[in-house]
Amino acid sequence: MADFTITSPRGAELFSYLPAYYESSRVMQADMNAKGTEMDALYTALNETLDQFFVRTATWGLDRWEYELGIETDRTKPIEQRRSLVESKLRGAGKFSGRLVKNVAEAYDGGKVDVSFQPAEWGFTIKFVDTIGIPPNLEDLKSVIEEVKPAHLAVKYEFSYLLIRDIEGIMTLNQMEYTPLSKFAGGA
Repeated sequence: MADFTITSPRGAELFSYLPAYYESSRVMQADMNAKGTEMDALYTALNETLDQFFVRTATWGLDRWEYELGIETDRTKPIEQRRSLVESKLRGAGKFSGRLVKNVAEAYDGGKVDVSFQPAEWGFTIKFVDTIGIPPNLEDLKSVIEEVKPAHLAVKYEFSYLLIRDIEGIMTLNQMEYTPLSKFAGGA
Protein backbone atom coordinates (compact mmCIF):
# COMPACT_ATOMS: atom_id res chain seq x y z
CA MET A 1 0.00 0.00 0.00
CA ALA A 2 1.41 3.43 -1.02
CA ASP A 3 2.05 6.08 1.58
CA PHE A 4 -0.04 9.22 1.62
CA THR A 5 1.94 12.35 0.63
CA ILE A 6 1.38 15.57 2.53
CA THR A 7 1.24 18.39 -0.02
CA SER A 8 0.57 21.30 2.32
CA PRO A 9 3.67 23.04 3.75
CA ARG A 10 1.85 23.84 7.00
CA GLY A 11 0.36 20.35 7.07
CA ALA A 12 3.88 18.91 6.92
CA GLU A 13 4.89 21.22 9.75
CA LEU A 14 1.88 20.17 11.84
CA PHE A 15 2.66 16.51 11.17
CA SER A 16 6.25 17.01 12.36
CA TYR A 17 4.93 17.91 15.83
CA LEU A 18 3.15 14.57 16.25
CA PRO A 19 4.69 11.57 18.02
CA ALA A 20 6.77 9.19 15.88
CA TYR A 21 4.21 6.36 16.03
CA TYR A 22 1.91 8.41 13.70
CA GLU A 23 4.51 8.41 10.88
CA SER A 24 2.93 5.39 9.20
CA SER A 25 -0.69 6.49 9.79
CA ARG A 26 -2.33 7.54 6.53
CA VAL A 27 -5.32 8.81 8.51
CA MET A 28 -3.16 11.24 10.51
CA GLN A 29 -1.25 12.28 7.40
CA ALA A 30 -4.53 13.04 5.59
CA ASP A 31 -5.85 14.87 8.65
CA MET A 32 -2.74 17.07 8.97
CA ASN A 33 -2.74 17.71 5.21
CA ALA A 34 -6.39 18.87 5.34
CA LYS A 35 -5.77 21.10 8.35
CA GLY A 36 -2.55 22.41 6.82
CA THR A 37 -4.32 23.26 3.55
CA GLU A 38 -6.82 25.37 5.48
CA MET A 39 -4.01 27.07 7.37
CA ASP A 40 -2.18 27.76 4.08
CA ALA A 41 -5.31 29.44 2.74
CA LEU A 42 -5.73 31.45 5.96
CA TYR A 43 -2.13 32.71 5.89
CA THR A 44 -2.45 33.60 2.20
CA ALA A 45 -5.60 35.63 2.93
CA LEU A 46 -3.96 37.33 5.92
CA ASN A 47 -0.87 38.27 3.93
CA GLU A 48 -2.97 39.53 1.03
CA THR A 49 -5.03 41.66 3.43
CA LEU A 50 -1.87 43.04 5.04
CA ASP A 51 -0.62 44.06 1.57
CA GLN A 52 -3.64 46.37 1.20
CA PHE A 53 -2.40 48.55 4.07
CA PHE A 54 0.61 49.67 2.02
CA VAL A 55 0.24 51.64 -1.21
CA ARG A 56 3.17 49.92 -2.94
CA THR A 57 1.68 46.44 -2.47
CA ALA A 58 -2.05 47.21 -2.55
CA THR A 59 -4.14 45.61 -5.29
CA TRP A 60 -7.87 45.36 -4.57
CA GLY A 61 -7.39 47.81 -1.65
CA LEU A 62 -6.36 50.62 -4.03
CA ASP A 63 -10.05 51.44 -4.47
CA ARG A 64 -10.22 52.30 -0.78
CA TRP A 65 -7.04 54.40 -0.90
CA GLU A 66 -8.41 56.32 -3.91
CA TYR A 67 -11.77 56.85 -2.20
CA GLU A 68 -10.13 58.17 0.98
CA LEU A 69 -7.97 60.62 -1.00
CA GLY A 70 -10.76 61.79 -3.31
CA ILE A 71 -9.22 60.24 -6.41
CA GLU A 72 -11.53 58.94 -9.12
CA THR A 73 -11.01 55.19 -9.53
CA ASP A 74 -10.01 54.25 -13.07
CA ARG A 75 -9.49 50.49 -13.38
CA THR A 76 -8.37 50.86 -17.00
CA LYS A 77 -5.08 52.35 -15.81
CA PRO A 78 -2.20 50.00 -14.98
CA ILE A 79 -1.98 49.25 -11.26
CA GLU A 80 1.46 50.91 -11.02
CA GLN A 81 0.03 54.20 -12.30
CA ARG A 82 -2.83 54.00 -9.82
CA ARG A 83 -0.37 53.33 -7.00
CA SER A 84 1.85 56.24 -8.04
CA LEU A 85 -1.17 58.56 -8.11
CA VAL A 86 -2.13 57.55 -4.56
CA GLU A 87 1.46 57.82 -3.34
CA SER A 88 1.97 61.25 -4.85
CA LYS A 89 -1.31 62.44 -3.36
CA LEU A 90 -0.10 61.26 0.05
CA ARG A 91 3.24 63.00 -0.47
CA GLY A 92 1.53 66.15 -1.73
CA ALA A 93 0.35 67.30 1.66
CA GLY A 94 2.04 70.22 3.35
CA LYS A 95 3.50 73.61 2.54
CA PHE A 96 4.30 74.22 -1.13
CA SER A 97 8.03 73.95 -1.88
CA GLY A 98 10.44 72.62 -4.45
CA ARG A 99 10.94 69.54 -2.29
CA LEU A 100 7.17 68.88 -2.25
CA VAL A 101 6.95 69.16 -6.06
CA LYS A 102 10.01 66.93 -6.42
CA ASN A 103 8.54 64.27 -4.09
CA VAL A 104 5.21 64.29 -5.91
CA ALA A 105 6.78 64.14 -9.39
CA GLU A 106 9.22 61.38 -8.43
CA ALA A 107 6.35 59.33 -7.00
CA TYR A 108 4.75 59.40 -10.45
CA ASP A 109 7.81 58.99 -12.58
CA GLY A 110 9.88 56.62 -10.46
CA GLY A 111 13.02 58.40 -11.66
CA LYS A 112 14.97 61.51 -10.79
CA VAL A 113 13.24 64.85 -11.26
CA ASP A 114 14.73 68.35 -11.01
CA VAL A 115 12.59 71.31 -9.99
CA SER A 116 13.73 74.86 -10.69
CA PHE A 117 11.95 78.10 -9.92
CA GLN A 118 11.81 81.21 -12.14
CA PRO A 119 10.58 83.95 -9.76
CA ALA A 120 10.69 86.67 -12.42
CA GLU A 121 8.31 84.61 -14.58
CA TRP A 122 6.12 83.53 -11.65
CA GLY A 123 6.68 79.90 -12.43
CA PHE A 124 8.68 76.73 -12.00
CA THR A 125 9.92 73.90 -14.22
CA ILE A 126 9.79 70.16 -13.64
CA LYS A 127 12.51 68.39 -15.61
CA PHE A 128 12.44 64.61 -15.96
CA VAL A 129 16.09 63.56 -15.75
CA ASP A 130 16.01 59.74 -15.79
CA THR A 131 12.95 59.24 -17.99
CA ILE A 132 13.40 59.27 -21.76
CA GLY A 133 10.34 60.68 -23.52
CA ILE A 134 7.04 61.65 -21.92
CA PRO A 135 6.00 59.62 -18.84
CA PRO A 136 2.87 57.54 -19.51
CA ASN A 137 0.88 59.06 -16.63
CA LEU A 138 1.78 62.71 -17.22
CA GLU A 139 -1.86 63.84 -17.16
CA ASP A 140 -2.30 62.45 -13.65
CA LEU A 141 0.87 64.22 -12.52
CA LYS A 142 -0.33 67.50 -14.04
CA SER A 143 -3.62 67.32 -12.17
CA VAL A 144 -1.90 66.65 -8.83
CA ILE A 145 0.63 69.45 -9.42
CA GLU A 146 -2.29 71.80 -10.15
CA GLU A 147 -3.80 70.83 -6.80
CA VAL A 148 -0.63 71.43 -4.74
CA LYS A 149 0.79 74.53 -6.43
CA PRO A 150 -0.35 78.08 -5.72
CA ALA A 151 -2.72 79.35 -8.42
CA HIS A 152 -0.46 82.27 -9.40
CA LEU A 153 2.48 80.04 -10.42
CA ALA A 154 2.82 78.61 -13.92
CA VAL A 155 4.40 75.21 -14.40
CA LYS A 156 6.47 73.96 -17.35
CA TYR A 157 7.51 70.38 -18.02
CA GLU A 158 10.83 69.46 -19.64
CA PHE A 159 11.53 66.03 -21.06
CA SER A 160 14.68 64.23 -22.15
CA TYR A 161 14.78 62.60 -25.56
CA LEU A 162 17.22 60.38 -27.40
CA LEU A 163 19.46 62.33 -29.77
CA ILE A 164 21.71 61.01 -32.53
CA ARG A 165 24.74 61.40 -30.26
CA ASP A 166 22.96 59.23 -27.66
CA ILE A 167 22.39 56.30 -30.01
CA GLU A 168 25.16 56.44 -32.62
CA GLY A 169 27.48 53.50 -32.04
CA ILE A 170 25.53 52.53 -28.89
CA MET A 171 22.22 51.12 -30.10
CA THR A 172 21.87 48.52 -32.83
CA LEU A 173 19.31 48.89 -35.60
CA ASN A 174 17.28 46.14 -33.96
CA GLN A 175 17.24 48.02 -30.63
CA MET A 176 16.23 51.26 -32.37
CA GLU A 177 13.44 49.43 -34.19
CA TYR A 178 11.87 48.40 -30.87
CA THR A 179 12.29 51.83 -29.24
CA PRO A 180 9.07 53.89 -29.48
CA LEU A 181 9.29 57.05 -31.61
CA SER A 182 8.14 59.10 -28.62
CA LYS A 183 11.56 58.48 -27.02
CA PHE A 184 13.41 60.23 -29.88
CA ALA A 185 13.70 64.00 -30.34
CA GLY A 186 11.13 64.99 -32.94
CA GLY A 187 9.26 61.69 -32.54
CA ALA A 188 5.49 61.50 -32.47
